[in-house]
Amino acid sequence: MSKTPPHPPGARPASRHSRPKPRPKARARAAQALHPRNRHQGHYDFDALLALTPALQQHIITTPYGERSIDFSQPSSVRALNAALLRLHYGVQNWDLPQGYLCPPVPGRADYVHGLADLLAEDHQGVIPRGAGVRALDIGVGANCIYPLIAHAEYGWQMVGTDIDPKALTIAQSILDHNTGFAQAIELRVQQERTRIFEGLLKSGERFALSLCNPPFHASAQEAARGSTEKWRKLGKSNTATSSKTALRRPPLNFGGQSNELWCPGGEAGFIRRMIEESAGMAERIGWFSSLVAKSEHLAPLRQRLSLVGALEVREMRMAQGSKQSRFLAWSFLDPQKRVALSAP
Repeated sequence: MSKTPPHPPGARPASRHSRPKPRPKARARAAQALHPRNRHQGHYDFDALLALTPALQQHIITTPYGERSIDFSQPSSVRALNAALLRLHYGVQNWDLPQGYLCPPVPGRADYVHGLADLLAEDHQGVIPRGAGVRALDIGVGANCIYPLIAHAEYGWQMVGTDIDPKALTIAQSILDHNTGFAQAIELRVQQERTRIFEGLLKSGERFALSLCNPPFHASAQEAARGSTEKWRKLGKSNTATSSKTALRRPPLNFGGQSNELWCPGGEAGFIRRMIEESAGMAERIGWFSSLVAKSEHLAPLRQRLSLVGALEVREMRMAQGSKQSRFLAWSFLDPQKRVALSAP
């Protein structure tokens, strides 16, 4: 765990007015809300991160609480931290993204993977199925390839990542090319039909234990721009720009994102509804379908849709990263015995 460095020789101790502020208890409690198997509990271990990735040093800042951190409003700093975390905890070398591509936080993405592993374990008498016999499908893998990298590192699953953006897949493939062990376990595919999700993607006779997805959040470019402006404000980086046209010219927020990563017609709810409709036609080929759901108000209508298409089981798996509450929705058209056959290690 990282510690505040001692006073240099001869330095006076901090006065009661200049001492680092105590860390609020609520923040400390929230830091423990990650999945028990998540490798990112508590503070980042900057000593270990810097030992493997010295370039991270230029992004380190000291918080008002006297702790080492990074400026999460800076895309380059977020990318550097992600690269260091992936190297230290998952053995991923030379991970990098061009500016503007979605750079999701690693701890939250790991939580989703661990939650899916728990879901599979329920069908295997509490034992998580591991190894190449478990195949998973990542819808919208993006240039970052985060989910396949973590899933294979943690559980040895074979992964297929799909995207409508060939350029994003080229970037993801360059990451895999620097990581031979991952490249042998992760396949990337272009979804040629931009309005489709599963259709035309799976090969003849191909089956998966599960699918996962981080759907586009916004319904339009203008809505994405407003959301970006609000996040800048919360990070203390607001400016006087008020028009959506000006906001659209603003450099990407810390997590970046191309248009297809951030918005689609109907936004998150519309994308998941389309996924649900198509999943009914893939009922025998994927054991568990799943998607992150950022807005809790979307859950009730999505559950209603799942009932209409005949889903046999629906699960809402809750997650929390810091003060942010999240969840993923999972559904299946198969009984447990048939699902076990799709996820046998």
